[in-house]
Amino acid sequence: MTRRILVTSALPYANGAIHLGHLVEYIQTDIWVRFQKMVGNECWYVCADDTHGTPIMLRAEKEGITPEQLIARVHGEHFRDFSSFHVGFDNYYSTHSPETQHYANTIYGRLKDAGLIEVRTIEQYYDPVKQMFLPDRFIKGECPKCHAKDQYGDNCEVCGAAYAPTDLIEPFSAVSGAKPELRNSDHYFFKLSDPRCEAFLRQYTSREHGVLQAEAANKMQEWLGDAGENKLTDWDISRDAPYFGFEIPGAPGKYFYVWLDAPIGYMGSFQNLCSKQGLNFDDFFKPDSSAELYHFIGKDILYFHSLFWPAELQHAGYRTPTKIFAHGFLTVDGAKMSKSRGTFITAESFIEHGLNPEWLRYYFAAKLSATMEDIDLSFADFSARVNSDLVGKYVNIASRSAGFISKRFNGQLAPADTSLPAIKAIQDAAPRIAELYEAREFGKAVREIMALTDAANQYVDSVKPWELAKQEGKEVELHAACTNALNLFRLLTVLLKPILPVTAGKVESFLNIAPLSWADAQTLLAGGHAIQAYSHLMTRVDPKTIEKLIDANKQSLAPTPAPEAHSQQRHAEHQQKEAKKETKAAPSPADADGLCTIDDFMKIDLRIALIANAEHVEGADKLVRLTLDIGEEKPRNVFAGIKAAYDPAQLIGRLTVMVANLAPRKMKFGMSEGMVMAASDPEGKTPGIYLLSPDSGATPGMRVK
Repeated sequence: MTRRILVTSALPYANGAIHLGHLVEYIQTDIWVRFQKMVGNECWYVCADDTHGTPIMLRAEKEGITPEQLIARVHGEHFRDFSSFHVGFDNYYSTHSPETQHYANTIYGRLKDAGLIEVRTIEQYYDPVKQMFLPDRFIKGECPKCHAKDQYGDNCEVCGAAYAPTDLIEPFSAVSGAKPELRNSDHYFFKLSDPRCEAFLRQYTSREHGVLQAEAANKMQEWLGDAGENKLTDWDISRDAPYFGFEIPGAPGKYFYVWLDAPIGYMGSFQNLCSKQGLNFDDFFKPDSSAELYHFIGKDILYFHSLFWPAELQHAGYRTPTKIFAHGFLTVDGAKMSKSRGTFITAESFIEHGLNPEWLRYYFAAKLSATMEDIDLSFADFSARVNSDLVGKYVNIASRSAGFISKRFNGQLAPADTSLPAIKAIQDAAPRIAELYEAREFGKAVREIMALTDAANQYVDSVKPWELAKQEGKEVELHAACTNALNLFRLLTVLLKPILPVTAGKVESFLNIAPLSWADAQTLLAGGHAIQAYSHLMTRVDPKTIEKLIDANKQSLAPTPAPEAHSQQRHAEHQQKEAKKETKAAPSPADADGLCTIDDFMKIDLRIALIANAEHVEGADKLVRLTLDIGEEKPRNVFAGIKAAYDPAQLIGRLTVMVANLAPRKMKFGMSEGMVMAASDPEGKTPGIYLLSPDSGATPGMRVK
């Protein structure tokens, strides 16, 4: 029976370039979708740019263009990059669309009618310079718990404490640097804590229900709490003007928070596709739909997709996702992607340096599983695997046999040997490999395919067509050997086609056959079938190209200012100090822009630190205890709020950067003797935490300046 399937990937934010870390998800999804289409299912793959929010508004303002102009440009860049890696969306759209606005308004209206929307007056910080209310992540100040400086308005990255922005000591706007003012504002809340939502989510996210992977279901139960203990809090779904997004119906000056309409963008993109293709939207989204709906996402946005999104759909009268597939992050050579090491590589840069995108598709496939585990890209392993598996094994079968068919047999094949063990092995394995594709166990599928490829090469090695070609009277044997080799090659191409769609297309042209389906794994080419002349299908990875790619991405970092620039900076700082003396009432330009002077910066003693040990802190939800070596006689003890982002065991031996002259702080779990440096998204679109890592060659104790 043909299945009807709708598939989505997470919507990339329209405020940055697509990089190799992003591509893990889109390549994983594309492979799964291509497999579904090969087996004959009706499968649609839609996505869109996530276009709303404060960062979009501010970036457009900085560039002197409208938000609409910014998102249109980025949409073109994103679509180009995805297309370069053969990600075959059936529709790639934008959340800033009439379709998405229609469904956002509809869902909001239905939730309101169900009594799940509540208006509350809240006290919120307002930037008097930018004349805007500030999201929590755009407010900074001193942590009220541990007194660490420069912490965000919702949680401290040093001690892990969560708090309200109004709890910050000496808060300031991260946008302008101005001191924010407290003002009242009416905000709209989705009552996620309502017993109806809780009851639904407990059932929907349970392991028994099977929507989530086991590890994801466990995490959901942690967030929900034990039975009778509802940890869910109501969700603020509104933002005040100025804000780039959709205005809430009947609420002038109030806009839907970006995370409200972002997943609704899946519906908007699909509705746009339905209009183009003549599909019925309700067939896929009505509550009793027999169609299947799958979301592929990163584990960092599991909370939004597994709690907020299904609760919205359920209580607005739409169907909920069949399954939500979460994947891990990408590391490069065992560490987070790093601009300083040249491993923060964009999709555009990868293509511009002449690397074959199918190399990366194959490498990711060989690493991917159905779990939420991170995967690592080792460039040495990448080169070795591609050169060995794809060129040395797979393509080698065709290159060693096709020429003889063209030159000696007028391009026509002999009858295939249906009893050949290598052929039978592939045909017998095809259903099992199909199950692995279906289950997203791509790494296991690749291992099986490569084992079959080894057996095919053993056959070619045993018959030695290159030697048969030199012997008189061996024409029949040569013809049979090369025909069998090409049939083996065709069968292997069927199995690899979801991963290597462009190479498979070249094979189809070379073999003069129709596009391969999964059923073709059970058939062979007939005797007398004519093939085209063979041309090389894939080159080897050149290590020098990889070196150039990494070097180019290192060079993309901002250069160190020239001595003249430092002089000008010191002169400007002197002028700013003099201006402060003249008028203490008005903030200086440095204050207004959130800048500091060189003297301010030099007060901070930043040191390279070796993480000698890392361990969980018993009783702490967010803290990791780090033992840091900065070249002193005794190592430092530091508590860091990074538990959600890092496994302590994987931190040991890493280098990072710490503030060495921060006053020690007595905490509940002990004395903290410094602060490690980390990055995170100020808007909270990417809730991950990223420890800073120095370039290779740095040693513990070196000063960062």
